[in-house]
Amino acid sequence: MHHWTLAGSVSHSASLATGSQKHKLQVVAQDENDEPTLLDMALAVEKITDVPITSQKLIYKGGITQRWFCHGRVKENILTGKSLKEMEKTLSALDIKNGCKVMLIGKKNCPEEESVLKKLNNLEKSVEQTASKLEDVTKELLGIQKGFLSKNLQEQALGRLDKRIKATVEQFMKILEQIDSVTMPVNFSDCRLKKKELVKNVQGLLAQCDTVEGNISQEIVKLQSQNVALSK
Repeated sequence: MHHWTLAGSVSHSASLATGSQKHKLQVVAQDENDEPTLLDMALAVEKITDVPITSQKLIYKGGITQRWFCHGRVKENILTGKSLKEMEKTLSALDIKNGCKVMLIGKKNCPEEESVLKKLNNLEKSVEQTASKLEDVTKELLGIQKGFLSKNLQEQALGRLDKRIKATVEQFMKILEQIDSVTMPVNFSDCRLKKKELVKNVQGLLAQCDTVEGNISQEIVKLQSQNVALSK
């Protein structure tokens, strides 16, 4: 019997069975004082069994209700006539009672797939670090637009922001190339899903960069026009 607890205050206990093994889960919400969600339970299951959320099928049977938690979503028994529900739903909302029994069907990733996932996770961290640079530039530009910087300092500051946003675009493009270079067999479903999500995320951030770069250019042109008008 294994025990696993996630940090937090409001907890929900459950008995997990997977094959011949049994685990005692004490699931708590990620945010303090919130109720635990299905995602919180799935994360706890992943931590103790090494079965990724995307490979988990969790079966809960209580009373006449049976639910299948499969690939990050909840599908209830067709007899209930209800639609799919998101992982953000609380356990109580899903009628998963404290002390319930849950069965896990799923498999761990093979070492080769774990190696690919590790590469993708490292690239995800690079995306997050570069995204923070984009956020910094966006905030500084907003400050200039709101007049928080003296007029005589704005042109120089905008020039620096323009260089920084261009460098950020280059970093995102390099990361996109690195993501594209990660190859894997067709059956590595978790990796393929992760790669697809990363590409979509980077493309969205590049679109934000284009918007910010355009706004910087507009501010530079506007400031130059004002300076010309003042010099006349």
